[in-house]
Amino acid sequence: QVQLVESGGGLVQAGGSLRLSCAASGSIFGFNVMGWYRQAPGKQRELVATMTRTSSINYADSVKGRFTISRDNVKNTVYLQMNSLKPEDTAVYICYVHYGLAYWGQGTQVTVSS
Repeated sequence: QVQLVESGGGLVQAGGSLRLSCAASGSIFGFNVMGWYRQAPGKQRELVATMTRTSSINYADSVKGRFTISRDNVKNTVYLQMNSLKPEDTAVYICYVHYGLAYWGQGTQVTVSS
């Protein structure tokens, strides 16, 4: 059974930084894709960044140049370094992994004040 444990959300002023972590368990073979989505109130869930096991990365245009995704394949952990945060980045950030099926974390709140 795949389990995802997220950490690192919080409240930050515009221009600040946060680092999210998501530790995945439940697969001895690791996870093909790991990443992050986000969902703001009243909006659909949207991709933030994903990274494959072979380090192919996909970013949403809105976060390119500000956010950096990385992963530790030994620890099965994915990170999201978020810099130059903007109020429009406020959302619940949800960890995502793909292992045959898509699995989702419970989410961690990120709030950016202006």
